[in-house]
Amino acid sequence: MVKISCIALPPLIIFIILMIFVFMSSGFGFHEEKSIYLVLLEGDGVAFHAASQNENSSIIIRNASKEHEEHLLESHNMLLQSTLESGSYNKLHSFKHIINGFSVHTTPSQAKRLKATPGVKLVEKDRGVKKMTTYTPDFLDLPQGVWAQEGGDKNAGDGVVIGVIDSGINPLHPSFGPQTFSTNISHFSGACETGPHFPPESCNGKIISAKYFSAGAQATPKFNASVDFLSPFDADGHGSHVASIAAGNAGVPVEVNGFCYGQASGMAPRARIAVYKAIYSSVGTMADVVAAIDQAVQDGVDIISLSIGPNGPPQDTITFLSMFDISLLFARKAGVLVVQAAGNNGPSPSSVVSFSPWTVGVAACNTDRRYTSSILLGNGQVIDGIGLSGPSFGNGTILRKLVLAKDAVKTNGTFPWTPEYLEECQHPEALDPTKVFGSVIICNFSEGFVNGTSTVAGIISTAKALGFEGFILTANPSYGDYIAEPIPFSIPGILIPSVADTKIIEKYYEERTKRDEKGTVMEFGAMASKTEGRVASFKGRSPVVSRFSSRGPDIIDANKSLADVLKPDILAPGHQIWAAWSPFSAKQPMLTGHDFALLSGTSMAAPHVAGIAALIKQYNPSWSPSMIASAITTTGTKYDNLGDPMMAEGYKVNTLHPSTPFDFGAGIVNPSRAINPGLVLSSDYQDFISFLCSLPNIDPSTITAATGEPCNNPFDYPSNLNLPSVTISALRGSISVRRTVMNVGNTTETYLGSVLPPNGTSINLNPTWFTISPQATQDLEININVNQPMENFSFGEIVLTGSLDHIVRITLSVVPVSVEQHKL
Repeated sequence: MVKISCIALPPLIIFIILMIFVFMSSGFGFHEEKSIYLVLLEGDGVAFHAASQNENSSIIIRNASKEHEEHLLESHNMLLQSTLESGSYNKLHSFKHIINGFSVHTTPSQAKRLKATPGVKLVEKDRGVKKMTTYTPDFLDLPQGVWAQEGGDKNAGDGVVIGVIDSGINPLHPSFGPQTFSTNISHFSGACETGPHFPPESCNGKIISAKYFSAGAQATPKFNASVDFLSPFDADGHGSHVASIAAGNAGVPVEVNGFCYGQASGMAPRARIAVYKAIYSSVGTMADVVAAIDQAVQDGVDIISLSIGPNGPPQDTITFLSMFDISLLFARKAGVLVVQAAGNNGPSPSSVVSFSPWTVGVAACNTDRRYTSSILLGNGQVIDGIGLSGPSFGNGTILRKLVLAKDAVKTNGTFPWTPEYLEECQHPEALDPTKVFGSVIICNFSEGFVNGTSTVAGIISTAKALGFEGFILTANPSYGDYIAEPIPFSIPGILIPSVADTKIIEKYYEERTKRDEKGTVMEFGAMASKTEGRVASFKGRSPVVSRFSSRGPDIIDANKSLADVLKPDILAPGHQIWAAWSPFSAKQPMLTGHDFALLSGTSMAAPHVAGIAALIKQYNPSWSPSMIASAITTTGTKYDNLGDPMMAEGYKVNTLHPSTPFDFGAGIVNPSRAINPGLVLSSDYQDFISFLCSLPNIDPSTITAATGEPCNNPFDYPSNLNLPSVTISALRGSISVRRTVMNVGNTTETYLGSVLPPNGTSINLNPTWFTISPQATQDLEININVNQPMENFSFGEIVLTGSLDHIVRITLSVVPVSVEQHKL
């Protein structure tokens, strides 16, 4: 027998231990930081509830919908009350229309309770969202193409509602001024919420509806009430920029700092804009964005433009089954096309954040418009740079003294002797006014600009305080060339991003500057002037895929397992785009007071495609989202204005590389062809379920839990989803995939198929030609065989050329592997 001996403890110690145990078990023994969680529940949202769909009377349908909505709201509240501890949570949103769920602000331990509760399908921690941050109608040939077919810019997009989920809108901007519309929007039922800077008259017909979603943002410590207004008003500028690209009024003069840069027009200038503010200047949450998506679909928008979203894949689920992507799936099920920015994490591979095949992910490129400025040195040399500002004194013909900032630093200053003060022109108190007044000052791109503490706005502030004639921001050999974008300057200024050009300026300066034995300047002899930098030229190679634009291949999870889906889907202008702005400009002090801004990002590319989708919808009102998406992608162009295959910017400044479909998707969007594509390939909601159920190593119960749908009809392979592309991330031996095309023209047409197989493969297309009547369909069998294993993706295409001049392209992306590679 084992003898157990006990040590007797004093009664006081026992009491303390018991109290600690009670205290800890009550949940108060340690502090848990609260977070926002998104919760998906079993059961349909209102849009897909049987009682809301199957009755004959519209009154009965409305009553059933209202009844189910109230039932869902009550069930959300009851579940929280019965599951979580009182006072431990705050419900933020109820999602009732396309999905059944809610968002809640609570602790991790309470979230675990929710996850274990019957009826709860998914609990996901909020990842936050971020912004993905004119001439383009002409670049895309809209005035002579689609606009002309739809009656000009006075009719282009009429009858279509674009839901813009972003940072709100500036209702006073002329791009959103009131118009007279003849088309009644009977399918839309939004409302106009008011608040600071957004009175009732802000909804003026052009802005057909405006709402804001703030519960998630307000639950975070980052929320700043001084700039994060609780109204649809855009204090940031991003939302106004995006909305005006998609559907801003036509022919609005772009005036900045007293200079007119031309006229701006949206892609669909007669489309209506429904505003859903879901991101704020200080913070953005997924909870607010999902609530906005739910509301936009309920209101009846035709298209959702999303230039905001997560900055990477979810950590605890596959990319296609995050709460965000599930909400987009159900938006698609409800008949809404979602156009999504691909992300700004390029040029790294698999950096795209538009993952799912039910959205259109848009990459960004340049146009052929260039803004160049230059510095004229006293020896006659001309150095080109970038800067949207006027010329220096005398229209740039009169040379002024050239001074290096660190040669003008006060010798008796008490300020820190750091680059920020000595050479970056951030602090006027560091410079001698007698040396810099009326001179062109050379500031240096040094440590502060690299870590973000120094800005061009800081240079301009210093220049105004001390009376610079102008400034030059030169590159620093220690940091290499820097990326410069044209920014409107209120004083003459120029960015010289090249180290080589900087050395030319420095060499001339030192040759003309006299110093004593200690290096102190005794006489400034260098001279310079700045030329006009606000006049555009239209030359050079375009389109070129922008460096920042996120790249494919698409991924299934955070481990970057590859998905058999082509992403991005399409390419559109997103580099140096003029569009509307908010003078409040909460996060961009250089743009404060401006009505327009020149920005770059896939944020700018996505609304181009959303607006073009509105034109296609107007021209073909019965088309489904899949048909519109197919028309956009099968008619894309893969060649630039020089007739060469498109190029893409690389990691290094001023480097170009051959591009691939993982850079540009199906190519640059071509509206004139997309409006009349000849053939389309479409997929419906059940097809997407079959796709999900066919993913490798997927547990069918995971799909059922996320979507509510059983895996009864999975595809043999994910690549059998009827997309206008074929992507296979590991092809072993051979595979046969099917595509089904439909003739959306009004005339019978004969098509001849040709194939450019990816390297390492051979492809048999059956049939190689076919005749197809209007609204008829034709199946295509695509047999792909491995001839030679390859280490990476290679690319090809199937081209269907019609007898009536329609050309339909299906992009092929394949990694042919050996049996051994596949096993590894």
